[in-house]
Amino acid sequence: MSDPDETNSPGSKSTPRAVADGFGVTTEEFRISMPIGIGAVVAALASLATCYSGILSTYILGYQALSINPHAQAVLMWVFALLAVTFLWRDRKRHSKELPLVLGGIAALILIVTLYFGYDERVEALAYVLLVIAALLNQNFILDTLNHTVRNQTHEIEALNDRLTEKVKLQEGEIDRLGRLKQFLAPQVAELVVEKDSDALLETHRRYIACLFCDIRNFTAVSEAIEPEDVITLLQQFHDEVGSLVAMHKGTIGYRAGDGLMVFFNDPVPCDHPVLEAVRLGQAIRKAFEGIRAPWQKLGHSLGLGIGISSGYATLGLIGFHGRADYTAIGGVVNTASRLCDFATDGQILINQRALLDIEEIVETEALGEMELKGITSPVQVYRVLKLSDRAE
Repeated sequence: MSDPDETNSPGSKSTPRAVADGFGVTTEEFRISMPIGIGAVVAALASLATCYSGILSTYILGYQALSINPHAQAVLMWVFALLAVTFLWRDRKRHSKELPLVLGGIAALILIVTLYFGYDERVEALAYVLLVIAALLNQNFILDTLNHTVRNQTHEIEALNDRLTEKVKLQEGEIDRLGRLKQFLAPQVAELVVEKDSDALLETHRRYIACLFCDIRNFTAVSEAIEPEDVITLLQQFHDEVGSLVAMHKGTIGYRAGDGLMVFFNDPVPCDHPVLEAVRLGQAIRKAFEGIRAPWQKLGHSLGLGIGISSGYATLGLIGFHGRADYTAIGGVVNTASRLCDFATDGQILINQRALLDIEEIVETEALGEMELKGITSPVQVYRVLKLSDRAE
């Protein structure tokens, strides 16, 4: 007879798990322990029935039983009794209790002794009482252990459910946070901030940045001449194109309104050459805008684009209220970029002298001289970007 602990379902070659749950059992083992527990009861009752087969057939079934060889009957009695003890021994490792096995062993020993060394009906009855008690007690221990196992597993499932609930809440928070960050950060930058789990990156601080402003020229006049739906279409196309380019160049959108936006570099994620990336972005936006305005020019609507870039130290952080805040930059560098954008004519990319110092070896510019810019106390030396050298590529 094969050991049930070493037997798997048909076609399976793996062995059952043997991981203890605190009571010396596993879920897989209980699939076998229940019938084995019943087996001890059935074997005990079979031995008892063999002993009292004549009485059972006469008084319960109503007919005289055939005579059975006493020796064969005795053999069947102690064989069934030993089989019950075997089941009790097998079940002992399920519930880790010795009492059923001890009682069953004593009962079998008493039965064999009274059968072969001095028969006594009262002793025989005592042996069967002990044997049946042992089998039922064994079954009770198995059920009790199974109950403990189920309760433990229930607690484990509840704990797992609590952990999963907490994890889902954390993930929902991260998704919400990532969604808000993507409003002003490139997707890959926003994901980086979330992965680092560092809110310190977004706390108020100062850093050297390159700031870019771009604005559609003659937009107000065109918006008055076309349908509101067409205005929305134009703006959506513009922001879709520019937004994709900002993400590509890993910039941070600090301001977006109507026909213009502000982008800065080197925060919250460091950038080796912020001014260079700003100029590259400006050139990419200028090129993309040609395709945006082409259909409108065919309809007789003149649109232009001005770009201003400056560099310097700015104060950066979240500005707004709970649930709706923007990560942006403030300071003179931002004001300068905004005024350069206002001053730029269609297609021009204007930079200040501080920005030029960062890329003067790889850019060709045209000096436009000192200019008085609105809101800027001192005159600003302005340069027009003509092209980047091959070394900048």
